[in-house]
Amino acid sequence: MNRSPVDQPERVAAKQISRDDLEAILDSLVEGIVTLNAQRQVIGLNRAACEILEIDRQEALHSDCRGLFGQHFCAQATKIREAVESGRAIDNLLAQLQTASGRQKTLNFRTNVLRNGQSEPRGSVVVFRDVTELMHLKEDLARRYRLHNIVGKSKVMQEIFRLIEEVADSDATVLIEGESGTGKELVARAIHHQSPRRDGPFVAVNCSALAEGVLESELFGHVEGAFTGAMRDKRGRFEAATDGTIFLDEIGDVAAGIQVKLLRVLQERIIERVGSEESIHVDLRVIAATNRPLVDLVAEGRFRQDLFYRLRVVPIQLPPLRERRDDIPLLAQHFVDKFREETGRPIEEIGPEALTLMLDYPWPGNVRELENAVEYAFVKSRGGQILPAHLPPELNRAEPMVALPEDLACPIAPPAEPEDDARELLRRTLDATGWNVARAARRLDISRTTIYERIRRYQLQRPEDKI
Repeated sequence: MNRSPVDQPERVAAKQISRDDLEAILDSLVEGIVTLNAQRQVIGLNRAACEILEIDRQEALHSDCRGLFGQHFCAQATKIREAVESGRAIDNLLAQLQTASGRQKTLNFRTNVLRNGQSEPRGSVVVFRDVTELMHLKEDLARRYRLHNIVGKSKVMQEIFRLIEEVADSDATVLIEGESGTGKELVARAIHHQSPRRDGPFVAVNCSALAEGVLESELFGHVEGAFTGAMRDKRGRFEAATDGTIFLDEIGDVAAGIQVKLLRVLQERIIERVGSEESIHVDLRVIAATNRPLVDLVAEGRFRQDLFYRLRVVPIQLPPLRERRDDIPLLAQHFVDKFREETGRPIEEIGPEALTLMLDYPWPGNVRELENAVEYAFVKSRGGQILPAHLPPELNRAEPMVALPEDLACPIAPPAEPEDDARELLRRTLDATGWNVARAARRLDISRTTIYERIRRYQLQRPEDKI
């Protein structure tokens, strides 16, 4: 139907109202939006874009894209400009930018191509949001959950972080105990780098890797002619660690003869080189570590009790990974980030099913084994996410960490089972699985949602949560 000329003003007004509404909608968004024509000139931008970029709307309109994202910004904006100029889309790109006022901001960018009715490119749109505060929060959490390459948010690890910071200011001898792979050397290095001796050397010695005679020479040094092959004087590790820290790993494997000499070092800070009677003063801190409880070795008569007490001025007990499962996701992502930076592979995260396998695995090799598993996954994965198929075979075929008693093997019967029996069965199941809800749900053949609902209904609590 043909419209009369009288209708034309109404149609124009309707178009004008629609445009005004659109601008109002765009100005209400918290994301900055900049539209560019085919010549990459700015033809539109909303209020958030002006506020985030700290620019005037009229000055920005019809300016060149290169000027908009280059005049007051640092070189990281090059990727955004290149994406616009090449007509390709980018998503989730973080860029550290400096505004005209000198403020440093972190922006998250997305770009897309605008096309006409014939699907031909006619311009681009750049969408961005200010994530500066979010990045600050992430950095704050990273500082809270990391201490010199040690990662952990669990209660026990946070307590260890505090102990490291407290002991670092002194020269007290520290004994670190924990299974192999729990990060004993990382703790020793953290203490050293937090201490006033941080500018001095950190000297690590694996006491179990060397025979007794070799270890004695390695620790205390020797003089020329002290034994066959001693062609010249040699400085030992204690002298090399002067003004710094010496880390004696696997101290429990040290032979009795060397234990006597170590006792003198701890008591007097004096050493004698092999083949010499000259006393040499050493100014250093001693940190020792063992994967076997020294108190047991003392009871067996294999380790001197007086040396044990000299070493154990400040004890630090590192828990095995299976006892700090809350840290597994954080640690795994830490290693993903590490290997992504080292290899350049575009792997961003661990998928939920793969993470479930990690949470269920007992990790006999502790954090070191977890790191190796993530590195293995980087070799296998070709996508952006680590899946179960990318994990080492032992994780896919591993039995649950804790086997349930035989009388807990049957599932909870729904309504017909007495309420008290169901409560007791669930409590015992959770205790036997270390309160791992996923494993308990699989053993009882019910969903995790049901587990959580019954925990609330029966008012169950973890043993450590009870007052």
